[in-house]
Amino acid sequence: MFLSIVIPAYNEETRLPDTLNKVGSFLGTQSYSHEVLIVNNNSSDKTEEIIKEYCARYPNMQGLFEEIPGKGAAVRCGALQAQGEYVFMCDADLSMPIEELVNFLPPKLKDVDISIASREAPGAIRYHEPYYRHFGGRMMNWLIQLFILPGLNDTQCGFKCFSKKAAKDLFKHQTLSGWSFDIELIFVARKRGYKIQEIPIPWYYHEESKVNAVRDALQILMDIQTIRRNANQGIYDPEN
Repeated sequence: MFLSIVIPAYNEETRLPDTLNKVGSFLGTQSYSHEVLIVNNNSSDKTEEIIKEYCARYPNMQGLFEEIPGKGAAVRCGALQAQGEYVFMCDADLSMPIEELVNFLPPKLKDVDISIASREAPGAIRYHEPYYRHFGGRMMNWLIQLFILPGLNDTQCGFKCFSKKAAKDLFKHQTLSGWSFDIELIFVARKRGYKIQEIPIPWYYHEESKVNAVRDALQILMDIQTIRRNANQGIYDPEN
């Protein structure tokens, strides 16, 4: 199989149908083999029913369940079960048009282990984002660059693509289940020497975003300490 798309979903009954319609329609125009893994992360609304409905409609969609709370846990669940040569993680709000996916895959992109969607790389465009949200996001990225991942302008965008080798290696060593799991994966990827590239994207702000700049910035700082402690203890070493 060529491509696996992993979509984490927590209480996404309002946004998920539109996203799955767009993903299913787009993949129907592509010639490569694919699967879409939608991971229900303890939703209390109609997310589970929606997943079942779309899996019945699209034979290449599959529903999974992850009881450990957190976006990182849901993405890890899907990534470790993915069969594709490329594993693409995709936010349920589809704030990046699915057509941009071609920029993360061969033949458009070659010899890259991890491609990261970036709202800050040259050529990227943000639509409808309030100034305060942009400022908060830049402050979080400043902290991330300062303390753990210098040189990467946008580690927290929810669209990333991994080669199968990188996915099976990195997600196996992931310990964080919350928002900072991206930081941990990229930190370990750099430690292992994987080639990483940022891809500029058009990105559309959605009012329903579950990100809280202050809360998440504090959590990121605590998680960075955890990542560094794990590294010092050898948890990310290849033999573990």
